[in-house]
Amino acid sequence: MVFIPGGDYLRGRSHSLPDDGLKWFPTLLKDDRPVRRITVSPFYMDEHEVTNAEYAAFVAATGHRAPYNWPEGKVPAGKDRYPVVDVSWDDAAAYAAWAGKRLPTEAEWERACRGLAEGGKYPWGDRNPTRQDARFDVLEGPAEVCELKRSYFGLCDIVGNVWEWCADWYDRRYYEHAPDHNPQGPETGMYRVLRGGSWADEIKYLTCAYRSWARPAARSPNIGFRCVKSFRVRR
Repeated sequence: MVFIPGGDYLRGRSHSLPDDGLKWFPTLLKDDRPVRRITVSPFYMDEHEVTNAEYAAFVAATGHRAPYNWPEGKVPAGKDRYPVVDVSWDDAAAYAAWAGKRLPTEAEWERACRGLAEGGKYPWGDRNPTRQDARFDVLEGPAEVCELKRSYFGLCDIVGNVWEWCADWYDRRYYEHAPDHNPQGPETGMYRVLRGGSWADEIKYLTCAYRSWARPAARSPNIGFRCVKSFRVRR
């Protein structure tokens, strides 16, 4: 796992979008506003998305259901180091608990994605991504983890490759009233938060601030996850 230092940062979209000026639908694409400074405690994050091989160990140990795209419940040949997909939020949370970890909060995920940069669109800054930065807008599906450049904190594929489940329920207006310290998301909801974009998406979905969501039971070939663990000082 990679250590993500605690601290404060500006959460939310600081760059403008063409739709920002539309008056006929003033809330369009503004669930990532207002930009507010928040603080998160230090934590550890998996350096890459959970792989098929890692998830297979969980399935073998617990009898948990395998992803439906695995033939006869086995990892497809040659796909051990590909991110596991077709897992629901509950599947991801169950794996995390088995591994002694948890899913990241949305605030933790964005902190990890941004690194120490303030207000940048992407983990590397404001320039648009290249094929060396992230896997996006392709038809062939995800790639093996850690084939491309790492982020500032040393994370692989923090944007692109597969969407990543977060712990939080989704609320379009949550940023307006979220606490300033370690926000955990709403207490209830209909959807869970997804972050990071995927192999199937255009570049606009790969920004550090972009928020997406899905029903917790959703299982999709472009949704996976990675885990975190809280940092505790040993005494």
